[in-house]
Amino acid sequence: MEEDTSEEEKGLWKLSMDGLSCVSGSGARLVLTSPDGWTLEYALRLRFKTTKNEPEWEALIVELKIAKHLEVQKIEASSDSQLVVGLVSGEYEAREDSMTKYLAHFQSLKSAFQILRVLKVPRAENV
Repeated sequence: MEEDTSEEEKGLWKLSMDGLSCVSGSGARLVLTSPDGWTLEYALRLRFKTTKNEPEWEALIVELKIAKHLEVQKIEASSDSQLVVGLVSGEYEAREDSMTKYLAHFQSLKSAFQILRVLKVPRAENV
């Protein structure tokens, strides 16, 4: 049986990311998958002290810059950070200066894409 894909979903790239923040350092793992199954994997090492959600933001922004460079038009990102997803969707309001700056940076990149969705996934299902 052939899968029925809507016109909007054709050409949709998938982005999975997972940030890590601990005493010994912070970073993120990124996986960008093309509609054909071609996969790019990246690891980020952040050389500055981060809060719990900053590695997720860094991962999202870096991956969107890569996708923009690759001229990706449609992308669906998955994150286990409720704060990041809530801020992007408008469900939450940024209260900290750093979150406001990350959200503004995200908004500035958003216009480069026809479709840009950021979905919340359970931690166990994240990259």
